[in-house]
Amino acid sequence: MVDVTIIGGGIIGVMTAWELARRGRKVLICEKGRVAAEQSSRNWGWIRQQDRDYAELPIMMESLQIWNGLNSKLREEIGFRQRGITYLARNAEKLRAYETWLDGARAYGVDTRMLSMRETQAMLPNAAGGWVGAMTTPSDAMAEPFLAVPALARAASQDGVMIRENCAARALEITNGRLQGVITEKGHVKCDRVVVAAGAWSSLFLKPHNIQLPQLSVLSSVMQTEPVAEFFNAAAGDGRFAFRHRADGGYTLSPWEEHDFFIGPDAFRNFFAYLPTLRQEFSSTHFRLAAPQNYPDAWQTPRRWHADEKTPFENCRILNPKPSRKTLERVLALFSKAFPKIGRPKIQNSWGGMIDTMPDILPVVDHAHISGLTIATGMSGHGFGIGPGMGKVTADLVEEQKPAHALEAFALKRFKNPK
Repeated sequence: MVDVTIIGGGIIGVMTAWELARRGRKVLICEKGRVAAEQSSRNWGWIRQQDRDYAELPIMMESLQIWNGLNSKLREEIGFRQRGITYLARNAEKLRAYETWLDGARAYGVDTRMLSMRETQAMLPNAAGGWVGAMTTPSDAMAEPFLAVPALARAASQDGVMIRENCAARALEITNGRLQGVITEKGHVKCDRVVVAAGAWSSLFLKPHNIQLPQLSVLSSVMQTEPVAEFFNAAAGDGRFAFRHRADGGYTLSPWEEHDFFIGPDAFRNFFAYLPTLRQEFSSTHFRLAAPQNYPDAWQTPRRWHADEKTPFENCRILNPKPSRKTLERVLALFSKAFPKIGRPKIQNSWGGMIDTMPDILPVVDHAHISGLTIATGMSGHGFGIGPGMGKVTADLVEEQKPAHALEAFALKRFKNPK
C-alpha cells in the first residue's frame, strides 16, 4: 500500500513524485516502459520563459529557480546552462508579435528584451539569416534531457520514491466513485490518490473511466550534429528551424513548427475542438493517413479492455516513432543557408518524439470527477522546462492544498462546452 501512485515516468510524474516524497508521502511511479524513454528525453532541451502563455509563465519562472539548484542536489552532470534563448525575426510582423508578448510579460518581471538588427547581427556575426531583429531572454536555460530526467528519477528514488519500470497501469480500482487503488500488469496497488501523468497515453488510459480528454499527439523530428566549431553557445530559432548548443559540442537541430500528424479515431472525435489550431498550423502540418500499429490513436488500438487482460500499454512499451527524413533534410538546408561558414554539419543521430497536445496548447492540471484522481498531462511540448514547477503544483492538488499559482487556465472543464 502507498499513499500516491503516479502513472507515467516522464518529467511531470517524476517531479510530482519527488515533491510528494519530500513531504513525507509514500509514492510509487508505475511506468509501462522505462523512465523518460518517451518525450521527456526526446525534446529540444529548452528551459524557456520566453513566449510562454501568461498562464504558464509564473510556474515556469519558479521552475527555472528550481533548475538552478538541481546541479548541486543531483551531483551529476545534466548539462544545465543558463545562456539564454533567442527568437530571431525574419520580418517586421514577427518582430511586432514578439513585442506584443513582451508588453504583457513585463508585469511578471522577466528579463526579456528586444534586439535591433545590428544587435542581432553582433550576436550571430557569421550568419546570413537576414533577420531584422530578435527577442532574447538571458536568464533562460537549457539542459540535456536524456541526462537530466533519469538523474531526477535517481534522486527521487534516493529520497524514497518507488519506481517500477515495465509495469503498466491497466485501470483504476474504484468503489462508489472513490479510488481504492490501481490495477497493474503485476498486481494491485492499494492507494487512495492517483496522478495520471502519462503523456501521449493519458487520454487512452482515462477513456474507459468516462473521462474525456481531447488530447492528440504530433510527431516532432529532431537531430544531433557531431561536434562542430562553436558559433553560438545558447539556443535560438527563427520560425523555420531551431538550434541549441549541446554539452557534447554538437548542436540539436529541429524544425520550428513543422510536424507530422497521424489521423486516427481521436482526430475525428476532436475535430471541432482543434479546428482553430488546425487553421493556424495547416501549412506546417504533414498529415498521415494512419498511425503505426499500437500507437495511442492507431485505428486498431483498443479503447476498452478488461483489467485482467493485456492492454495497449503493454503492446507498446516505448513510443519510438521514426523521424521525418524529409523534414530534417529541409532543416539542414535552411541551417546551412543561414550559417554558410558552418555549412552542412554531419549528423550523429536523429529521433522522433510524440508530443501530446491540447486544443489550446495548454495542459490539463486538475482533479477529475473520481475522488482522489488528479490529471497532469497535455504539456504540449513544454513539459521539460516547466516540469519542476508543475510537479509542485500537482503535488499541491494531490494533497488538496491551495497551489501557489493560479490553475484556472488548466482546468479540465474548459473542454466540456467547446465553442
